[in-house]
Amino acid sequence: MYKDGRIWLANTEDGRQISMLPGMANRHGLVAGATGTGKTVTLKVMAETFSEMGVPVFMADVKGDIASIMAPGEYTEDMNNRISRFGLADAGFTMQGYPVTFWDIYGEKGIQLRTTISEIGPLLLSRILGLNDLQSGVLSIVYKIADERNLLLIDTKDLKSMLNYVKDNAKEFEAEYGKMSPATISVIMRSLVALEMEGGDIFFGEPGLNIHDWLTVGEGGRGMINILDSESLINSGRLYSTFLLWLLSELFETLPEVGDLDKPKMVFFFDEAHLLFNDASKTLLDKIEQVVKLVRSKGVGVYFCTQNPRDIPDGVLSQLGNKIQHGLHAYTPADQRAVKAAAESFRVNPAFNTYDTIMSLGTGEAVVSFLDSEGIPGICEKVGILPPKSRFGAITDAERDNAVKSSLLYSKYANAHDPDSAYEILERLGIAKQEAEDKAKEEALAEKEALAAEKAAEKEKEREEREAEKLAAKEEAAKKRTAKSVASAVLGTVGREAGKAVGKNFGTFGKTIGGNLGASLGRGILSTLFKI
Repeated sequence: MYKDGRIWLANTEDGRQISMLPGMANRHGLVAGATGTGKTVTLKVMAETFSEMGVPVFMADVKGDIASIMAPGEYTEDMNNRISRFGLADAGFTMQGYPVTFWDIYGEKGIQLRTTISEIGPLLLSRILGLNDLQSGVLSIVYKIADERNLLLIDTKDLKSMLNYVKDNAKEFEAEYGKMSPATISVIMRSLVALEMEGGDIFFGEPGLNIHDWLTVGEGGRGMINILDSESLINSGRLYSTFLLWLLSELFETLPEVGDLDKPKMVFFFDEAHLLFNDASKTLLDKIEQVVKLVRSKGVGVYFCTQNPRDIPDGVLSQLGNKIQHGLHAYTPADQRAVKAAAESFRVNPAFNTYDTIMSLGTGEAVVSFLDSEGIPGICEKVGILPPKSRFGAITDAERDNAVKSSLLYSKYANAHDPDSAYEILERLGIAKQEAEDKAKEEALAEKEALAAEKAAEKEKEREEREAEKLAAKEEAAKKRTAKSVASAVLGTVGREAGKAVGKNFGTFGKTIGGNLGASLGRGILSTLFKI
């Protein structure tokens, strides 16, 4: 509740009001406690107060009970008792709902929330895909090649096209970037396909979220509460945690330096914060710590909500100045050490034992410590958290649907579009390359066929010439045989008549013999003279 320029969150047992200074709210904070101790109510009370201050809020709704912040609460007997116990009636406490915008990566319970492959970058994408250092290095090179060739990486099919392009042209890139194993690229490809099956193909695309659309106010100047439905998303821990980290990074890179303000420009509540750090590499942890440290100067407050403070790395935990610790249970020695560590993170209050108090806190009770005007953590206090003004529980599907479609941002992000990016460009390049290869093949085939036809023509010509020569030889031989026959007949006749004339003196026998000898002699002479 916003009162007297302070964020009133709780009361001590003796009725003292415990508040957080708006100017210290961007120094980040921690809300921790076991299941069922009241963390969700605490988050709602804080979000309501920031909204009343005109500060936009982001909240991850993991269990579906944050969404009811849009509707006013009810004056039940229990609520009336709490209002009386905290003295809220005199402070102007009234039930009310708050302006909300629902978002959903899957587009089912809120406005479709997207970002692009380029925007999320290789480091965070490697985190999502679960890549090792070698594979992450190759992915970074693929990003660099795409950037140098002006190939936009919008969605998963763009990245898959780039991976295939680099794989097919590995020799071309090897001299400049080093060898990239096809096996490594195949591992990245398989991880990308697995991410698509978890909804990554829906999450990556255009129009991507413009973070300035979250820096808005609603009716009456109250800060807009942007709620990300995470009931399904929480099952994909890597996608959930990387998305939250991307949001922080985007704010850090987009917003200008403002230093310390009277109140934050925006506040983030990250529920199930341990998912941000599970299995995170040192490089990623360093990135998270850097962003948490530096985003404060952009006027952004970050509040991690988790069951146990030990879920948060020390480097990040040291940046969380405002602490709300709900009850913890110690069933094992490890649990006892965790409770002890949580107790020792507070400035000692001599009025009670912090360790024992944390172990004995009831639902809605907490040990808190907020930064003073000098940025120094205050002495811890045992308190009861104020009740929220909004409704407890969940909202109906009809209420959610009406809130989603009445948002001014619904039409902006509802329909996806696919711009000309790496996939389309490489597809055209592949088609052009294939057409050039097909044309070259056709030309080579035509040249081969022409050469074959030319050789066939030459062989046919040679055959025809041989046939002509054979025919000419046959005709010449036939002529010679005809001439020989004629000449033989003529000379034979002449010789025969001459022989007859010579042999007639010897009678009939002599005439016959003389004719035959004359004919043979004539033919012999012809053969000798004409060689036929």
